[in-house]
Amino acid sequence: MKPVFSTSEPPILKVNGKNHGYPVRRIFCVGRNYVEHVLELGNKVEKKQPFYFTKSAFSLLGSEKNLTYPPMTNELHHEVELVVALAKPLQKAKREDLEGSIFGYACGLDMTRRDLQSLAKKQGKPWDMSKDFDGSAIIGEITEAKKVPKIKNANLKLFLNNKLQQHGQIPDMIHSVDEILLDLSKYTQLIPGDIIMTGTPSGVSSVKKGDLLVAKIDGLTDLKVKIT
Repeated sequence: MKPVFSTSEPPILKVNGKNHGYPVRRIFCVGRNYVEHVLELGNKVEKKQPFYFTKSAFSLLGSEKNLTYPPMTNELHHEVELVVALAKPLQKAKREDLEGSIFGYACGLDMTRRDLQSLAKKQGKPWDMSKDFDGSAIIGEITEAKKVPKIKNANLKLFLNNKLQQHGQIPDMIHSVDEILLDLSKYTQLIPGDIIMTGTPSGVSSVKKGDLLVAKIDGLTDLKVKIT
């Protein structure tokens, strides 16, 4: 069937050292996955199982780009995160299915219109508009999993105008990457092209026009973005 208008191609992330890219299908995000971040926002720590929200693949912004300050907010927050890119299908996965399931990792920024999120939570309404907007999923160059064998012990940091603003470690996650894959695959079939943003440590803060954000995770390519 011929479409009534032409559609955009799936966004593609750069892969370190490769001429080909990684086409993005879906973006899953894990909420409240670091204890100190949960507490700094006044939420209750829940360790039973992860919970998720999504962003459109077309909200993706690559590294070394500018993020135009979005409308309808006066409180845009940064959240540095480890990003996981899938390599093979997973559905109702068992531990042994996880072998070879991760294509690679990247630095990410889950940008959040915090004032919209806070208002939606107070009113008991969905907070999609606080999380899913143009440029809200900023993701850097993917490094293949085989090249970062120590990623599970890595540090992640966010520098705001060269000042360290966020610092955490991957082992600080309430739910590990493996636990997230096992749980999320119960709800939907994960396939190559799906990526997961795994949560942020404490230290989130507002940004303004002119700010420079640099995200760093041990073993991965730095992610840089300027707010314009």
